[in-house]
Amino acid sequence: MFRFPFGKPGEKPERGPSTIHPMIDLQKVGKSYKTAVGDYLALKNIDLQIHAGEFVGIVGKSGSGKSTLLNMITGIDHPSTGEVYVNDTAVHQLSENQIAHWRGRNLGIVFQFFQLLPTISVIENIMLPMDFCRMVPKRDREKRALSLLEMVELADHAYKFPTALSGGQQQRVAIARALANDPPLIIADEPTGNLDSKTADNVFELFNNLVAQGKTIIVVTHDSGLARHTHRTALLADGEIVNEHVASALPTLPQELLLKATHAARIQKYEPDSLILEKGDYADSFYIVTSGSVEVSIPRANREEAVSLPLGPGELFGEMAYFHEHKRQASVRASEDGPVEVLTLGYDTLDQSDVTRDLLFQMSEKHAEENAAWQGGSS
Repeated sequence: MFRFPFGKPGEKPERGPSTIHPMIDLQKVGKSYKTAVGDYLALKNIDLQIHAGEFVGIVGKSGSGKSTLLNMITGIDHPSTGEVYVNDTAVHQLSENQIAHWRGRNLGIVFQFFQLLPTISVIENIMLPMDFCRMVPKRDREKRALSLLEMVELADHAYKFPTALSGGQQQRVAIARALANDPPLIIADEPTGNLDSKTADNVFELFNNLVAQGKTIIVVTHDSGLARHTHRTALLADGEIVNEHVASALPTLPQELLLKATHAARIQKYEPDSLILEKGDYADSFYIVTSGSVEVSIPRANREEAVSLPLGPGELFGEMAYFHEHKRQASVRASEDGPVEVLTLGYDTLDQSDVTRDLLFQMSEKHAEENAAWQGGSS
């Protein structure tokens, strides 16, 4: 197990996502590049908010815009349109000189290929950011670097050259280096791309423990399996972010169809205890709960009261009618506890994917059996 004793003296790290305002706030960000055949739009109207203490995975195929998005957050490049705020700093307005200083104090970056200097020792690699930013007194830099190496269980290798270490060990050194100036935000670009699965799991364990200590971490990866280790994911497709609720509720849809569903989804809001669906009505759409909760009302045989089954954020309802002659199979109301927001999607979304349709059919059959049991009073 990795140990995480390090922090500034007397400082208590904030735990969990902030509910006040996001640490990272991208507003309508677009990025285009001029090419021989015309402008190439790498990012399109990106809105993304990440709060302090979150562990977020940015996922997408090669060419989806992941690296460009990362460059916007780190200030390596500037957006063509829109605004980028990190830790209350308008990154899109900083000059090149300001960016370098700001980045050294606020960001720790972990690269796929480690980017350790091979001609100096491991501990000297970790001390370099301290030398550049001068946030740590010179007399304390070696001690801090050793503490960071101890944290990643590599203190015994401090005075070796990086080439004497395995790939997994070099990546752990790179993470220690990213923490040199105690930045609030760590960004990792394909950090496990050159590691075996066991070593990759160890790296993600390290990230999770850093998050538990108050760090905010963004991991960019093409591997959706690894992204499941994070708290939430932002899926990029063709330079746009897929709605996370759509991606979570319909995981079997191909990325291009997820993006199409994102464009087609419509937000609807309901007051507490208001009727959303009524049993027997004609249906042409289904719903995904995004905030609040709803209650599915199932009448019971020979009884006045009905059973109310709650559904919360990320859960589907209304899909059963697609398989039952487009007739609603139950009534659904917003919970009395507060307002509800849902996304509504037409049934044509299901027409486009046999895999997703089959999955929802199995879900629908299971729900139909459960509802019948409730109606008969056998549960």
